[in-house]
Amino acid sequence: MLVAAALALGLASCASAQPADPSGARAIATPPPTASASASAKRVWHPRPGISWQIQLQGKVSTRHAARVYEIDGLDNPASLVRALHAKGRRVICYFSAGTYEDFREDRDLIPASARGKPLKDFPDEQWLDVRQIEQLRPVIEARLDTCARKGFDAADFDNVDGYANDSGFPLTGADQLRFNRFLAAEAHERGLAAGLKNDLGQIPQLVGDFDFQVNEQCFQYNECRRLLPFIRRDKAVFHIEYERRPSSFCRQARRYRFSSVYKKLDLRSFRIAC
Repeated sequence: MLVAAALALGLASCASAQPADPSGARAIATPPPTASASASAKRVWHPRPGISWQIQLQGKVSTRHAARVYEIDGLDNPASLVRALHAKGRRVICYFSAGTYEDFREDRDLIPASARGKPLKDFPDEQWLDVRQIEQLRPVIEARLDTCARKGFDAADFDNVDGYANDSGFPLTGADQLRFNRFLAAEAHERGLAAGLKNDLGQIPQLVGDFDFQVNEQCFQYNECRRLLPFIRRDKAVFHIEYERRPSSFCRQARRYRFSSVYKKLDLRSFRIAC
């Protein structure tokens, strides 16, 4: 949720053998394609623990960092940037908020008013979504994932997928959130995209099998990092960011955990210190 929060601030809110991958990951096969999504015949990228990464959600994206994975806003950046990163041997993750209404998105009017709840704390231009209304939200989610796939992204990172644990304005339950989050992962896989679980630490035990990697913010600051280890045990990457803790205070332990950790400023521009 802190990425979305940062965007609002002027942003407006880190088994069996498989074929080798140039990014240091391995690929896993997706289920057989459906009639509506032949893209699912693609092999889904499976990033392994410890692979280096960069996340930049504001400003002109710099491709100069020696990171093997880049995460960028999937709706604002062009396919040409994804191709340029691929040409440098990078994998690219498509970021968007799946669990909130953002008034700066071009497709904002497609989200029904009935699905818009309370604003995120301190960020009145962003509202929690009623994730029980999957069929009402489906056209927007599917169109965004189609955009990610069309631009050539390798994965999707869905922000704000823990509304049930926040004051959303809706009586959301853990079961509601699990259903929605599994819907997101399945739709990503159907398009040949790996799926990232953003935060939602309380449901990792139930969702680690559905998602291909975890994206976490500030687990060291909040003493939550051990809760991410189920992904590592499944040979799945944990892309991790700290904003307030300095690298000297967390990088050694992050390397022990085999996290892909970076120190970033809250504006999520190009600046990066990798562990």
